[in-house]
Amino acid sequence: MIAVLGLAAPAMIMILFITLFCLPVALALTAFWIWMLVSAIQNKGLDEGEKIGWILAIVFLHAVGAFLYLLIGHPKRHTPLPRSA
Repeated sequence: MIAVLGLAAPAMIMILFITLFCLPVALALTAFWIWMLVSAIQNKGLDEGEKIGWILAIVFLHAVGAFLYLLIGHPKRHTPLPRSA
């Protein structure tokens, strides 16, 4: 197989590594990032300023911002803001 493609063994190992490990991890992180972004947009437990701050953090910090939102902002989803009279 290697001789047919004309690739050396290290190149084949690198292609397998990227295909079997890096690509699924990248796809999972992208799905997680989108999930946290949608969650921040729909979170009724955040006021408008917090919501904009979290959206900007997720957009500009990518996976780090999404992970921080998961730990700090996402739990507020279950505690809606009190309505002012």
